[in-house]
Amino acid sequence: MSYSLAIGILFVIAIVAANLPWLSERIFFIKQPRDGVKPFYVRLLEWFVLYFIVGAMALGLEQAATGQRYEQGWEFYVITACLFLVFAFPGFIYRYDLKRHLQRH
Repeated sequence: MSYSLAIGILFVIAIVAANLPWLSERIFFIKQPRDGVKPFYVRLLEWFVLYFIVGAMALGLEQAATGQRYEQGWEFYVITACLFLVFAFPGFIYRYDLKRHLQRH
């Protein structure tokens, strides 16, 4: 597998992972909430955990592709977190805006 293909696959995984908390009603995809609705803070926590899981996958890809890991400053992690936040936007809009409109019609 080429390096550019692996990066493309990582981007697709990141987009899917960023949207999963907003699309699923199960807590960490395992437990159904008591009232049937997952609270916002749980969705945010899931999103945060998935950010670290995708980041670990990226570190593993970097290690496998180059044989070493490059040190990154705090700016890198802020930018990747913001990018992951942008990736989550479609799922967030679907959950809190579009879903209500679709249910009414």
